[in-house]
Amino acid sequence: MRYELIIDWSKADESFVVEVPELPGCMADGATYEEAVANAQTVIQEWIETARSLGRPIPEPKGKLAYA
Repeated sequence: MRYELIIDWSKADESFVVEVPELPGCMADGATYEEAVANAQTVIQEWIETARSLGRPIPEPKGKLAYA
């Protein structure tokens, strides 16, 4: 999958937090960068499976997003 991941360190939670902006509400975290990315990949799959089961559209990955 080629969805953009935005990864930040959360000092309050002492973990890496991953957002997938193209999939609304799709987020994951992990104690290490690698764990957070792996968890994000799992959550992306689950997000897509849930959307399919509900008959909702699945956005195509756009790659790197441009912010104004």
